[in-house]
Amino acid sequence: MSQINFTDTKHWLRTARTLTEALPYMQKYAGRRLVIKYGGHAMVNPELAKVFADDITLLRQVGILPIVVHGGGPQIGEMLKRLNIQSSFIDGLRVTDAATVEVVEMVLAGTINKQIVAAINAAGGHAVGISGKDDNLLKAKRAEMVKDGKPVDLGLVGEPSAVNPRIISCLEQAGIIPVISPVGFGPDGQTYNINADTAAGAIAAAVGAVRLVMLTDVAGVLDKAGNLVPDLTASQVRALTADGTISGGMIPKLETCLMAVESGVEAAVILDGRVPHSLLLEIFTASGQGTLVTRG
Repeated sequence: MSQINFTDTKHWLRTARTLTEALPYMQKYAGRRLVIKYGGHAMVNPELAKVFADDITLLRQVGILPIVVHGGGPQIGEMLKRLNIQSSFIDGLRVTDAATVEVVEMVLAGTINKQIVAAINAAGGHAVGISGKDDNLLKAKRAEMVKDGKPVDLGLVGEPSAVNPRIISCLEQAGIIPVISPVGFGPDGQTYNINADTAAGAIAAAVGAVRLVMLTDVAGVLDKAGNLVPDLTASQVRALTADGTISGGMIPKLETCLMAVESGVEAAVILDGRVPHSLLLEIFTASGQGTLVTRG
């Protein structure tokens, strides 16, 4: 946190007022876990990446337990292009063969993971990067998809079959922020590429998180007039999906939110990661940001 300039009375009053407003929320979330799915524009924009690292560090410093689960689709795509490996998608999921999964693991568990860890540590935090392979964190099974009534082979795309959060607890007890890349493994040791949203939802449910935060490149769920919908219950999500208000890539994100809240997470929020400090505004203010999903 930046130091307060006590010679600037107006600045001091603004800061004091902000801290006073935030204090009840700090107390509410103290000692509780927040799972934050980090990706999109917030990750590739250097200024927003620094803001994110500062915010995660601040959460830990005030006694909240953030768990970061990150994606990396654009970076994976760029590396595949550089290596002349063709890539294709079906309904937003990358078809992953043996060559592709090697690149996925290299980029996610290597480059991106360590960049995030370094940014948090540079901000004054204490972070350690792990993947779903570490200490059996994310066991996976081959994802199944049916399209137009026919099964679709996505290759080595997986979905969580079991989550063992022991390593998360060990890191937290040491005062360390876990930064997790969504790479899992099957019973035979096969590596699987797991969608970061799906992984974050499964981890949030397994650790009993108070909230799942999905940082995206949109303001949240919009109604048919283009206005932000600030709150949704599970039944409202299903109704808006049925009438076409919720469509496209928002559907799987909300499915993850529903899975989380129906598994015991108190709430899930879809948040615009392009807005600086949107994470803190969501956690520490009454109005919040984005769209909050509850079981209802």
